[in-house]
Amino acid sequence: MSSTPSGGATVDRAFEAALYADAGPALDTGASVLAADPAADAELARRGREFLAALWRRGWQPADVERIVRRDLDDVHVRLAARLIRDQAPDDRARGPRWQAQTRALPDGPPPRTDRFSHATAVLELYRLLLRLPGLEPLEDERPAAGPPRPASRMLTRIRALLVKAEATGFPEEAEALTAKAQELMARHSVDEALLASHAPAPDAPGACRIGVEPPYEQAKAVLLDAVAGANHCRAVWNEAFGFSTVVGFEADLEVVELLFTSLLVQATTAMTKAEAAQRAGGRRRTKTFRQSFLAAYAHRVGARLTKAAETQVGEDLLPVLASREVAVGTAADRMFPRTTSTRLRGVTDEAGWTEGAEAADHAQVAHRPRLS
Repeated sequence: MSSTPSGGATVDRAFEAALYADAGPALDTGASVLAADPAADAELARRGREFLAALWRRGWQPADVERIVRRDLDDVHVRLAARLIRDQAPDDRARGPRWQAQTRALPDGPPPRTDRFSHATAVLELYRLLLRLPGLEPLEDERPAAGPPRPASRMLTRIRALLVKAEATGFPEEAEALTAKAQELMARHSVDEALLASHAPAPDAPGACRIGVEPPYEQAKAVLLDAVAGANHCRAVWNEAFGFSTVVGFEADLEVVELLFTSLLVQATTAMTKAEAAQRAGGRRRTKTFRQSFLAAYAHRVGARLTKAAETQVGEDLLPVLASREVAVGTAADRMFPRTTSTRLRGVTDEAGWTEGAEAADHAQVAHRPRLS
């Protein structure tokens, strides 16, 4: 004989009223049902953990959930989602380092204290969003960490430090020099990892991660990420609807792609703010078109320079090692995304914005790196 968990009938009534209807009164009805029955709280939380487990099976990860909740709802929902993800973790299977890092990066602290009706309303709004999310392309599973975590790479630590300095300096020439050095270290890091993997008894395999590419001016940002990924032996596929790009590549390359993309966005935003202030001082008021054209030019120019640098960064004796890895990355990306389409940049109409963006990219990016052999 089966029985309903304590509070289960209350949760069922609330869900029937609220989760499958968009009308405000239906949500209020469900929240009222939950608010009147404190005994249903545990069952309500359990159902939320089940929703998350279903999302994990459909390809979502903690950072993806946080990103979409932050975009579509409010901070209280983000904190509810973060707590729910942490509460669900003990019931989950073993996950790899990237998944664990996403969980650690979630907002800390409980949601703000409210009355029971307001809390129930927020929970139902969150669950309604989670329930309606479609499946995503499943990412290649990382191997769960065995034993103590791998120590942080000294090379990556140096790269991060250089990029932080490049972001902080107010002198374009210094930013260019610092970014150039970071690029050189990234290239060496990638080659070192490739050589180690080529001699390993169990060959490494490409993985994938998702990087947020969010409004405003998300098209230009996606183009920039695509250029950074391509120059570092990765492939990027943009999902405009959910505000991210999936980057496919080997783990060492995925790390540097995320580092460099984040740094270049910071540098671009800083340069754009200064250029925009100068334009306004001259009497211009077309802020949106200026920014859009600036970032589009920045992405275009950085991409061209990255591609040129990538063509000359290694000696001929290392090309077979890198070529085999690029084939593996391409195969993995094609398997994950058998159907993709190309997108053209729209709304690039401001000549001054384009010129300023191209000049900023020249300062932010290195032309050539020393050959590695």
